[in-house]
Amino acid sequence: MISWSLVGSIIGINVVYVSIFTLRLILMIKGRRGVASLLAMLEVFVYLLGLNLVLQNLDNPFNMAAYCLGFGLGVYIGSRIEEYLALGYIVVQVIVNSLEMDLAVKLREKGYGVTSWPADGKDGKRLVLQVLVKRKNEGRLLDTLGKLSPHAFIISHEPKYFKGGFWVRLTERQRP
Repeated sequence: MISWSLVGSIIGINVVYVSIFTLRLILMIKGRRGVASLLAMLEVFVYLLGLNLVLQNLDNPFNMAAYCLGFGLGVYIGSRIEEYLALGYIVVQVIVNSLEMDLAVKLREKGYGVTSWPADGKDGKRLVLQVLVKRKNEGRLLDTLGKLSPHAFIISHEPKYFKGGFWVRLTERQRP
């Protein structure tokens, strides 16, 4: 007989376990070892709870299916939580026609740190801008760029390490 409360418990525990696992892994990649270590302890505790439930009830394939379903949901939910937290920074590189030279000035007026330089593109002179922004502010920057320069070519990536410059000085002033 199927115990739906057991199936639900297995799914729930595994969702929590894998969500914590996903967050811990992302935090480790981002260099936040202290928080990741604390999450690891919680992760193992939750993992052992779920594993214990499944191993005590191997007679029912629904329990194993619940474990698999909880694992998949946990990966999805963990990645959505990380997306919501938007930890870290993003580098946005913007390439525009050299005629749009005032774009860097407009972005600076809005508080962004911008480095720009001229470049040669396939169809002529270009202006390349590089902007470092917190990930949680990436959407706002992209909206601003869409309004100021709708035909810009935009690339974003996550830096692993940075030192010095406008942004670092700004964030150091904000620390308590």
